[in-house]
Amino acid sequence: MEKEDLSIDALLNLHFAGRVVRKDLTKLLKEGANVPVYVLEYLLGMYCAVEDEGVIQEGLKTVKQILSDNYVRPDEAEKVKSKIKEIGSYKIIDKVTVKLNEKRDIYEAILSNLGVKGLAVSSDIVKRYEKLLVGGIWCILNLQYYYEEGSKDSPFLISELKPIQMPNLDMNSIFEGRKKFTEDQWLDMMLRSTGLEPTVFEKRVKWHFLARLIPLVENNYNLCELGPRGTGKSHIYKEISPNSILVSGGQTTVANLFYNMSSRKVGLVGVWDTVAFDEVAGIHFKDKDGVQIMKDFMASGSFSRGRDIVNANAAMVFVGNINQSVDTLVKTSHLFAPFPEEMIDSAFFDRMHAYLPGWEIPKMRPEFLTNQYGLIVDFLAEFLREMRKRSFSDAIDRYFKIGNNLNQRDIIAVRKTVSGLLKILYPHGEFGKDAVERCLVYAIESRRRVKEQLKKIGGMEFYDVHFSYIDNESLEEKFVSIPEQGGGSLIPDGPMSPGTMHTVLPGNLGHLGLYRLELQVTAGNGKLSISGSGTDTKTKEAIKIAYDYFKANMSRVSSLSKVGDHDYHLHIVEMQNTGPTSDLTLCSFITLCSGLMGKPIRCQMIILGNMSLGGTIEKASSLAETLQVGFDAGAKRILIPMSSVGDIPTIPGELFAKFQTSFYSDPVDAVYKALGVE
Repeated sequence: MEKEDLSIDALLNLHFAGRVVRKDLTKLLKEGANVPVYVLEYLLGMYCAVEDEGVIQEGLKTVKQILSDNYVRPDEAEKVKSKIKEIGSYKIIDKVTVKLNEKRDIYEAILSNLGVKGLAVSSDIVKRYEKLLVGGIWCILNLQYYYEEGSKDSPFLISELKPIQMPNLDMNSIFEGRKKFTEDQWLDMMLRSTGLEPTVFEKRVKWHFLARLIPLVENNYNLCELGPRGTGKSHIYKEISPNSILVSGGQTTVANLFYNMSSRKVGLVGVWDTVAFDEVAGIHFKDKDGVQIMKDFMASGSFSRGRDIVNANAAMVFVGNINQSVDTLVKTSHLFAPFPEEMIDSAFFDRMHAYLPGWEIPKMRPEFLTNQYGLIVDFLAEFLREMRKRSFSDAIDRYFKIGNNLNQRDIIAVRKTVSGLLKILYPHGEFGKDAVERCLVYAIESRRRVKEQLKKIGGMEFYDVHFSYIDNESLEEKFVSIPEQGGGSLIPDGPMSPGTMHTVLPGNLGHLGLYRLELQVTAGNGKLSISGSGTDTKTKEAIKIAYDYFKANMSRVSSLSKVGDHDYHLHIVEMQNTGPTSDLTLCSFITLCSGLMGKPIRCQMIILGNMSLGGTIEKASSLAETLQVGFDAGAKRILIPMSSVGDIPTIPGELFAKFQTSFYSDPVDAVYKALGVE
């Protein structure tokens, strides 16, 4: 269908009349009132959803008057209470939470800003608006005051309660309206509806903003976004949708989040469409089984408590801050590092459908906020919620096949992300091959980012990260990479100084890691000093064994070099924070030989294996995982003990082919091969 050549503002006012608002009005009001955006825009939509400037200004006055008269500011709570008492009845806007008082068998409301609790609420209202029981919702309510001497009840009575939400929604009108926009126009309109000005962002950043909306349209979608502070990570879940809840501070209980055994009520995941955790570093369950239940829920959308198996559709979002540079984290650790220790578990992270690279999103500035028209966020939120009932996960199959490196969990993740993006961009379901491909590439990249971290945490189990998709027509296979994996390596390209080398060994924290040995040789009388992580007792012992072997056997390597004429300072660097290692005997011996002879070790080489006190070679442990760590760090050559030849079949062929491989049979042979002296 031919699209109209109109501005987004004109298209919105033409096809979504009465359901749009100028976002600068929201900004104007937001600065003076501490209420969510959807509350402000609900009011603006009632009085300012037109183009006529005169009507807008009048409507703005009305909204300001309503906020001034009816919105309860916490510091003016006593004044409002007094007004209700004196007048007898008064309308207010406040956040209402309801709890069941079992002792009196009644529901009682708590008004957050007014600071009043114990107001009786009818069962009908609670049944109609269940969210009152879990987290609370903003409402317009009419309060009356009736004091009865001797009564324990609150004198405040709720005579009318109206949640701030859309009364009805015609999806067909949205689908018809969508047909009048191009993809880019609709994408920009969606961003403006959330308060952002799309013209100041690059296309890729716009897609990241779009991805933040996926949990609002896709059931049981698990999203992680970590990045710098101030990029608006939690804004969507706190301000834009009344259907999502932001768990601040991170501390929660199984009863609150999943299921309360005593009241037999489902927690947040059963009531809210999206449960977002703000600041993942602080997530802490008071219950020991909290993380396990969360894992079950994230995998299947259900969990068991007692005899009950409970199903729920909530999406889970984890947002938090990365305090180091991403380059550093990629090289030395993994991108899930900000999570608390009890959650650093490959099985938990494998349930993440996408990892949004928050570091690519710029910090929010005033010019990033739009002054143009967008959908009223309440209308937007209901539209997104309605889209949860639909699925476009089979859209991929029309045009593409998914590559064989993706396992079943990867495929589910990619399908969910594609479905979510298509629901937002093409809610009417009319999309072509190019649109699906754009969504597919983004989805594969988002899942691969998860898998790359799993590879670092869980080893070879997650080796298959070369994600691809195949065009059904041309049968061309296209591979999808992730930007942050490129760039500089931990092992430099060019030649290094004599006495400097790299190895991959298991650290005392239980993970394989890259280590650098750096030797300084000065004139002296044969003293050895050690620094860095070499000061660990077991590491120091391993180095001393190497030094003793060096003194006894250097003449076999080079008769011209005199060990006793020099002092040696050996510095050990943990490149990936895996803790000290005690397997450094062979590598220390090679480093000492290299430094004394003044010959550098071959470029981009890692040396594997170890040796005993008498020079007996010990084979390299976990050879496949070791090579993967080395490859990720930038190694292109490997030196392997002959005793490890039997383990070569365990290495995936495509990984082994990345290296120039040499073998050694004894420590002296290892020195010659490392220095490139045959």
